[in-house]
Amino acid sequence: MHVHIVGNGLGGSGCWMSIRGWHRPLAAFMLRHIRLKVSLRDPDFDRLYVENLVREIRESSLTAAVILAQDNVYDENGQIMEGVGSFFVPNDYVLALARKYKEFLPAVSIHPARPDALDELDRCLEAGAVMLKLLPNCLNIDCNNRRYKKFWERMAAAKLPLLAHTGGEHTVVVVEKKYSDPRVLRLPLECGVNVIAAHCATKSGLTDEDYFPVFAKMTEKYSNLYGDNSAFNVPLRGGHIPECLEEPLASRIVHGSDFPVPVAGRWARMRGFLDRETAKHWDAQPNVIERDYQLKKAMGFKEESFTRVWKLLRIP
Repeated sequence: MHVHIVGNGLGGSGCWMSIRGWHRPLAAFMLRHIRLKVSLRDPDFDRLYVENLVREIRESSLTAAVILAQDNVYDENGQIMEGVGSFFVPNDYVLALARKYKEFLPAVSIHPARPDALDELDRCLEAGAVMLKLLPNCLNIDCNNRRYKKFWERMAAAKLPLLAHTGGEHTVVVVEKKYSDPRVLRLPLECGVNVIAAHCATKSGLTDEDYFPVFAKMTEKYSNLYGDNSAFNVPLRGGHIPECLEEPLASRIVHGSDFPVPVAGRWARMRGFLDRETAKHWDAQPNVIERDYQLKKAMGFKEESFTRVWKLLRIP
């Protein structure tokens, strides 16, 4: 789970991207990393990205991936904050892709401040959504706002899980840094939503606050709180892997990719989590989905962590 769909919309997908500053070379690097030789402005970019991802999954040990929509940034009054977001992926696009490819399971994205949030939620449930994906710090969402209680209660009743970004973020522009704290998820948890804290609230950059201890403590209080190990094969996020391999946290971890974010075993090797030969062997694997999976297996993540998400997803 936790696999990103992106697009420029020039082929009619409805997607858009706004990549500025140092994010431009980062985006180019990620495309090279996933072996996609195409310009971000190519009219065929959206199609080629999807075909590349389908091929990666089919050639890997995994059978399916949860693909993510991305909503616009809204203020608390439900108005779109123009020119603020980094990219947009329509719910209808990921729902259509999931109907076309059996390897895809659709996670929709609905900002709860939207005037039509409940209607859009019901529509997406009817269309087959298996999960909701939000980035509170990037989409400007205080999930503890009592105005959103009905939205979380509707999700809980429908057994639709929430995948919420937690911890630092540098791939997407952050709008409200304080919403990186996993404590922003208390209200949906109290409403009964199964919540997956993406990245287990780890830090992404050197100056980020490390919220992992907060996340770990919260799992003791909330039995419906989980964490994903997405992007654990990048320089900083993987520092808490040993804690995630031990109980009681081990039973709360699900496998996440964060594709197309780069994957490298050298970081785990430098921390002593992998020997040199194992890291070198899997770093030579060209399939990024498979490389991430095999590196996590080698580090000690149990088979259940790769299948646990099936118990959380809403499968119509």
